[in-house]
Amino acid sequence: MKILMVLTSHDQLGDTGKKTGFWLEEFAAPYYVFLDAGAQVTVASPNGGQPPLDPKSDEPSGQTEATLRFKADAAAQAVLARTAKLSEVKAEDFDAVFYPGGHGPLWDLAEDKTSIALIEAFYTAGKPVGAVCHAPGVLRHVKTGGEYLVKGKRVTGFTNSEEAAVGLTDVVPFLVEDELKGKGGLYEKGADWGPYVITDGHLVTGQNPASSEGGAKALLELLKA
Repeated sequence: MKILMVLTSHDQLGDTGKKTGFWLEEFAAPYYVFLDAGAQVTVASPNGGQPPLDPKSDEPSGQTEATLRFKADAAAQAVLARTAKLSEVKAEDFDAVFYPGGHGPLWDLAEDKTSIALIEAFYTAGKPVGAVCHAPGVLRHVKTGGEYLVKGKRVTGFTNSEEAAVGLTDVVPFLVEDELKGKGGLYEKGADWGPYVITDGHLVTGQNPASSEGGAKALLELLKA
């Protein structure tokens, strides 16, 4: 069982002068769900090498069992420091792909032609595709059969109210909830900050950081099936 995880390489939070990147919990929790299930995990990013960590996700309030495990895990830290270049990975070499969020993906992965083609290749081959929190935004340009991938599918992702709560509604290039709806997705959500995961066919989406572990487990269920 080989799973590809794709992280952002983007570290600028619009023109605020602040840093962004990937969200630690959204990488750490799925990484260990996959690893503990016996999967072989490869991590990639557009630029390769060390992806930028959103500093807010590393604050004390953002720590979970998974993030603490990661901080004590030199092997996992080494994997993260040496991510593969996205342009050098191929869908045929993996059984599934999973995109952790953080705000970074809204700027790079959502527009990255390599990422878009990769997701299309996974999905067309019937392989599970997972994305959590802001990462469902990477699906915005993905098409299958000439239609947007999310059209007519039950999906979730970071809510407009969650974005407003973190004060970034006017900073992000687009709002995940609005974008999924605009592309024809049957958008659903649970309570803000609570776990909410949807599986529709072989597409798995999670609403927020609290949904990252559940999203990873849902991806595994598809692989077992």
